[in-house]
Amino acid sequence: MSRWVSVGPERLAGWIDRFAAAHGGVVESTVDPDEVRLTAADGTVAQLVVPFPPLRGSLPADLVTHALADRRVGVLLVRLGGYAAGVFDGGRLVASKVGSRQVHGRSAAGGQSQQRFARRREGQARQALAAAADTAAAVLLPAVSTLDAVVLGGDRRAVDEVLADPRLAPLRPLAVPARIDVPDPKLKVLQHAPDLYRAVRIRLSD
Repeated sequence: MSRWVSVGPERLAGWIDRFAAAHGGVVESTVDPDEVRLTAADGTVAQLVVPFPPLRGSLPADLVTHALADRRVGVLLVRLGGYAAGVFDGGRLVASKVGSRQVHGRSAAGGQSQQRFARRREGQARQALAAAADTAAAVLLPAVSTLDAVVLGGDRRAVDEVLADPRLAPLRPLAVPARIDVPDPKLKVLQHAPDLYRAVRIRLSD
């Protein structure tokens, strides 16, 4: 049986110590660029996913140092109708823009009314995604040469469509594999994004 937990970088060293104490000590550790694997004496395994890979180091403690490092990170959050882009210097939001465009939900009507509604909704969705791309270009592109990484979040399809905008090509190589799950991208949601993307995700298997 396995489960996932998320641990903030400031609590990671203590979490590793408590894991070892609770399971009879760590008898084997494997450190890879993307994952640190700890095997305890009682057979419990902790797989710690490296944020902002690759991890350069050979000890579990190196992951703590890596996770605690300050980074300049661009964030792009998109859900259909809402979007937010920001630049974080460490945990401080130094540039941002948040917006929304109305996109109607699906209609239960049939026939021509349904078709007209679908066309109108598709047009609204295109406008919303175009506005999100404009926002990303305005906020993130001026900082792209200074960014260590770009974090994406929200609806995967909507994010991918926005990132496909030719203007945003310089951002794509900086995008980290892990995406963050967020509700509608309001300013408060954007401000708390570092709590999500800095956390180390850990899979525990008994």
